[in-house]
Amino acid sequence: MQVGFRSVNLSHKKERQNSGSRQNFEIWSWFFMRISGLVLIFLALIHFSMTHIFTDVTQTTVSYVAKKWANPLWRVFDWLLLTLGLLHGTNGVRFILDDYVRNAKFRAGIKATVYLISFLLFLLGTVTIVTFKGSIA
Repeated sequence: MQVGFRSVNLSHKKERQNSGSRQNFEIWSWFFMRISGLVLIFLALIHFSMTHIFTDVTQTTVSYVAKKWANPLWRVFDWLLLTLGLLHGTNGVRFILDDYVRNAKFRAGIKATVYLISFLLFLLGTVTIVTFKGSIA
């Protein structure tokens, strides 16, 4: 487009806007990784101690899980551990793919596969946590 003696390239403006939104996403993604990593450390330590230190591993049975999940806060705790773990891991794999897979089509295919697997695992875990009705013996 011509304006007086100066030509204005509007495509650069659109590229800068797309680049800005991409950079903004990457900043929030980086921030999420730090915060979720810190939260996951505490969630994993609590989970590990409840399952392996305060309870004998041989006593971790369906009835143990049923007793634990009789309290809805433990279900929320486990769902949060599942959700943050999957999001954190999927985001980390996305970082790795962006860094090391150069072919854009191949990278998009691998990302789609990773996202699908993560979503299916999230769905399976959520359904299990919400609908579990083990017997308390």
